[in-house]
Amino acid sequence: MTTSDRSPSKTLKSTTPLAALTALGIVYGDLGTSPLYTLQTVVLAMGGRFTPESALGVLSLIVWTLIITISVKYCVFVMRADNHGEGGILALMSLIGANTLKGRGALLTMMGLLGAALLYGDGAITPAISVLSALEGVNIVTSAMKPFIMPLAVVILFGLFVLQKFGTAIIGRAFGPIMLVWFVTIAVLGVGGIVRRPDVLAAVFPGYAISFLAHSGAVGPLVVGGVFLCITGGEALYADMGHIGRFPIRLSWYAVVLPALLLSYAGQTALLIQKGTIQGNPFFQLAPAWSIYPLVVLATLATIIASQAIITGAFSMTRQAMQLSWLPAMRIRQTSNQAYGQIYVPTVNWLLMAATIGITIGFGSSDRLAGAYGTAVSTTMLLTTVLLYTAMRRVWRWPPAVCAGIGAVFLIVDLGFFSANLLKILDGGWLPLTLGALVFFIMTTWRTGVDVVRKRVTESSTEPEAFFAVLDEGKIPRVPGTAIFLTRTTQRMPPLMADHIKHMGALQRNVIALSVVFEEQPHVDEESRCSVEHLTHGIWRMTARFGFFETPDLQTALSHIGALDPSIDLKSAVFFGTRDLVVHRPGSRVLSHGRLAVFAFLYRNALKFVDRFHLPPENSVEIARQIEI
Repeated sequence: MTTSDRSPSKTLKSTTPLAALTALGIVYGDLGTSPLYTLQTVVLAMGGRFTPESALGVLSLIVWTLIITISVKYCVFVMRADNHGEGGILALMSLIGANTLKGRGALLTMMGLLGAALLYGDGAITPAISVLSALEGVNIVTSAMKPFIMPLAVVILFGLFVLQKFGTAIIGRAFGPIMLVWFVTIAVLGVGGIVRRPDVLAAVFPGYAISFLAHSGAVGPLVVGGVFLCITGGEALYADMGHIGRFPIRLSWYAVVLPALLLSYAGQTALLIQKGTIQGNPFFQLAPAWSIYPLVVLATLATIIASQAIITGAFSMTRQAMQLSWLPAMRIRQTSNQAYGQIYVPTVNWLLMAATIGITIGFGSSDRLAGAYGTAVSTTMLLTTVLLYTAMRRVWRWPPAVCAGIGAVFLIVDLGFFSANLLKILDGGWLPLTLGALVFFIMTTWRTGVDVVRKRVTESSTEPEAFFAVLDEGKIPRVPGTAIFLTRTTQRMPPLMADHIKHMGALQRNVIALSVVFEEQPHVDEESRCSVEHLTHGIWRMTARFGFFETPDLQTALSHIGALDPSIDLKSAVFFGTRDLVVHRPGSRVLSHGRLAVFAFLYRNALKFVDRFHLPPENSVEIARQIEI
């Protein structure tokens, strides 16, 4: 099975207020709820004590981090590097032609795979810390609810993952208005703090950030690690581009999200300057006492939505990894007839849910999770910069001086955050790194194994000309009936057909070698559904095309083919597919015995393409082949 090339122009979404509102619900939950825990983490790093200069320095770091990393790096440059409308580090890796573990592109490929794998690891933490930090706001008013915060967070997270099956379009329409209310609320709270200390606006001058870094001493790296939390949703913003489109995402950022975040952080910083010494979460302390309970409810809703960005981003990355042969085939359900990127992947959803709930129970509070959060994302952002530089040189062909200047700015920022987050490894940063390493291991093992399997199958293939010559000489008996061989290859003589003849000693009178191609459009016209090539006596090569929102029904599609012999009875045709068994080849060192066992398990349990079609069970046959690798 193959996936057709897609034109970028077809996947770019229009910029409308509704699309921008949907982007708030799908994309900006993670970035939008970062004020809940970013300055809280900084407060802990600094022991709760601030001078006006140190507070302004922290705010200046946050302001310029948001501007340089999100407003410029991601919104202007990274999102320009779409791959046929799809975003994410895997799409970027593919765009620059890095899709092999051998040769010159191997290092870039490894970077892309590692970055994607680490996002899965950090993605398991995002929902946990977001929901916990929101619910803990009630501790400002009373400690009676403290024992119930973690169990309640588990219930909320379970419900969120169950909700995914309804699709991102429905979720976006429901969540978008809530996030709009959230951004207005945090902006208003921020303005309230600014009014009391308007001198906080001076933090827009980057000199405060530079001065803080120069004089902060040993606490500086810890603060920088906390500041990084304000941009932890940036990579998901890129990964979700296929769901929404780049223009609505940019519009939402510049018009709503960025202003609201800057006002919120400025208001909290004003509180730090006003008090000098502070304990707990400055976000909730900024709000009037009477508003705490409603604010906790709103914050909880917003953090539920925050988890959506990383979940939908994981769905997008999974499909890209499958298309690029880095992950085994999984069941994917299209949830929109308008946008190719809106999908639901049950396997990823439930595995991510198990990891998130396990982390929530294991850590129990947002304070403890802060040490684990950000390590993987900072690594991914650093790797993204390296791949972006390669795209500027190879794809856009910009002058070397321009590429070096832009890349250097982003690299300095990313290296600073990467170094600061390394200090978190012993405090929990090992967790997302471990999860990411596991996914990276699975990706590289799967791809290596698949490449070897394809090589072995190709080696055993019969040359088409030789086969047709033998067939024409009548040396292969022909028996009544019609056989349809489903094949992923574009070879005129699919290996499956040769295996069938080898074992059965005969071939049906009418034979069709059938490949399936999925187009990017929602539906394919019936007249464009199938193309047919007559190879020789009674043998045809056929390609069936389906839209991404269609459920492939091969029998119905084949019944409309006019180029076949009208005497062929397709209703009684037998469909043949493969179910390969992978075993160790004596003397082979391609995969160690441990990796071979992992690959064999994945290969055995991967979704077979015959399962994706409406094939009659009584007329479907799977041929098991033992392949030595």
